[in-house]
Amino acid sequence: MAKRAQDNKAAFEVGQHVVYPAHGVGSITGIEKESVAGIELEVYVVSFEQDKMILRVPTARAVASGMRALAGSKLVDDALRTLGGRARIKRTMWSRRAQEYEAKINSGDLISIAEVVRDLHRAEDQPEQSYSERQLYESALDRMARELAAVENIERDEAIEKLTTSLAKKAA
Repeated sequence: MAKRAQDNKAAFEVGQHVVYPAHGVGSITGIEKESVAGIELEVYVVSFEQDKMILRVPTARAVASGMRALAGSKLVDDALRTLGGRARIKRTMWSRRAQEYEAKINSGDLISIAEVVRDLHRAEDQPEQSYSERQLYESALDRMARELAAVENIERDEAIEKLTTSLAKKAA
């Protein structure tokens, strides 16, 4: 039992960038002790600049909640390669596909997010996207760009440019 508690407690540090599945890339601004319902908890204070939001995640539940360190360069390369692949669009109703795309985006998995970007990307010569398709595409692209920017220490706009370049190669 003690070993399991150790496994769940990841060694995140103040100042480290992390990915929280439902919110994307954030930065740990502190580790605090809080009393909730009479129970003492140690929590990570995670700041999400893009959303102007602060999240408190119990240290013992951080890994179980899906919080993870930024992707390594190999995973980023795999995700960029995924963008260049062929779109795999299922022949199911849009509402079901939209739910699946939303689940992939909120999974926090960079490869899954890259699949959503790849599948929903429209080249200039392709028909216009619906509003909901565009919203999902932009959400996935933004989530992926923020992680790429944090990993490569570049601006978000540069990261979007890099992703767009990878997507353009697919069309060619």
